[in-house]
Parts: sequence; structure tokens; C-alpha cells
Amino acid sequence: MKDTRERLSHITLSLHWLIAFFILGLMSLGVYMTETSSYDLYPTHKSLGIFIFFFIVIRALWRWKNGWPQPVAQHKSWEEALAKLVHWVLILGTLAFPISGMLLSIGGGHGLQLFGLDLVSANLVDGQRQTLNPDLASIAGEVHESLLPIMLAAILLHVAGALKHHIIDKNNTLKRMLGFKNQ
Repeated sequence: MKDTRERLSHITLSLHWLIAFFILGLMSLGVYMTETSSYDLYPTHKSLGIFIFFFIVIRALWRWKNGWPQPVAQHKSWEEALAKLVHWVLILGTLAFPISGMLLSIGGGHGLQLFGLDLVSANLVDGQRQTLNPDLASIAGEVHESLLPIMLAAILLHVAGALKHHIIDKNNTLKRMLGFKNQ
């Protein structure tokens, strides 16, 4: 089923809410880990990030193939421009978050593990982890950390826009995103 003005496809809805749940959870976990030095949570954070990356790529390809859903109602040109910007930030940010995290881990010599399965082995010399590429690790780490406030702002604007459509504009944008068919 394709997205329409009245209803979004099950694929669109499922990918949106699955990715939203994981990204918000991983952002929260990332802040908790860094604030409390909870190093034992890093493997879980990385594994969940790698896991959701698969769905993020599918969502980006789905959006590329199908285009953006038509708005439920007409909006002012500045609202349409802001919505387009926020949607692009969310799509690109959800791609950049796990990519930068994976590059940080690989560059730092930690490798990549998906729930204990080695996807890229850690760079070990005499049993000690050695940084593989310090520049890559540094840049990827800066990107990964810098994405947090950008994504938080985009998510807040996204939610505020949905609530504005529902409460002030009284249109069915939010209902459509929740899977209800528009009347």
C-alpha cells in the first residue's frame, strides 16, 4: 500500500514508530552512559544502534522510492519549508547517528559487535586494544556527540508541528501518523 493524503502505509507507520522508539531510547541511553560512566552499557548501545541501522536504511530507501507523503491540508509556505527541513534533518540524522557511532568504534579500535557477534574485530595488539585511526575516531565522535542537540531540536519541532496540526489547525495529520484513516 502506498501513502495517500488520507492514510499512511503500514510500512511507513511501522518504520516511523520503530525508529522513533529506538532513536529516543538510544539517545537517552547515550546520555546516561556518558553522564554516569556506565561502560558496561556500551555494548548494548552499540548493538541496538547497529540493529536499528538496518531499519533506518530501509526507511530512507522507502522514502526515496515513494517520496514524501502529501500533507493532509494546505499550510503556509514557511510551515511547509520548516516541515521539509525538519523531515530531512530527521532522515539524515537517523542515518548519521549509527554511521558515526560505528566509525567511532572502528576507528577507536573497538571493532563492531552485534550482541556479542564480531562484525569487525577489535584491533588488539598483545591482548590490548589499540586505536586503529585516531583521526577517524575523533571526527566520528564529534559528529556523534553533536547530533544529539540537533536531533533533539528536530524531534521537538516535529512533535510540536504534529500537535499544532491537531490542536490549532484541527486537521488529521496526527491521526494519520497514528494509523487512523482520515474522515
